[in-house]
Amino acid sequence: MVNFVLVAGVWLGSWAWDEVVPELRAAGHGAHAVTLSGLAERQGMAAGQQTHVQDIVDEVERLGLRDVVLVGHSYAGIPVGQAAERIGDRLARVVFVDSNVAADGESFLDGWPDGRAMVEGSISENDGFWAPRPASDYAGQDLDAEQVARIVTGSTPHPGATLTEPAVLARPLGELPATYVKCLLDGPEPSPAVAELLTGERWRLVEMDTGHWPMFSRPRELARILLTEAGS
Repeated sequence: MVNFVLVAGVWLGSWAWDEVVPELRAAGHGAHAVTLSGLAERQGMAAGQQTHVQDIVDEVERLGLRDVVLVGHSYAGIPVGQAAERIGDRLARVVFVDSNVAADGESFLDGWPDGRAMVEGSISENDGFWAPRPASDYAGQDLDAEQVARIVTGSTPHPGATLTEPAVLARPLGELPATYVKCLLDGPEPSPAVAELLTGERWRLVEMDTGHWPMFSRPRELARILLTEAGS
């Protein structure tokens, strides 16, 4: 038995994994979805990037989990990558789902220069938060109208400091046992940073023919991939 700890990207809470968690538990494993500070039911809590790292570490330690597979989607790949090295021998594997990856001393926005001005503008206009996207921005991502409505209705503003503060890594991310899940409708190739990590012996690539939110568009397929990568 392994313990999956699942963290969704910007604007989303633990609810984003509602169709994935039952699949993992039905296979006999633990599955624990985390809501990061400042989001969903934890709105109003002050949060920087290191707060989000600690949220993940605290969940692992609070539940006394071992054989942990950390799963980070989108933005959450950055705090998940940092948390992975901090939980030590509790870690079994990291799975990055179409995610950003942490680089020591760099922020989320440093890794997304094309979107920096747009995000900073939203943070400035929304009292320090990145406002959620409208339904039209989810077109072409293998999502039906009901799935888009779930995402849009459930999304909450994302704490801006988590996007602008730098990551802190004690050792290279390539030393972690990791899988990168590339969602092809969000771009056919991994980012240069991810491509470099995939050249290492401890990282491997899995592709999904879907968009950037596979926990909504293809939850069963994503669950099967997670189980395979965990060695089930």
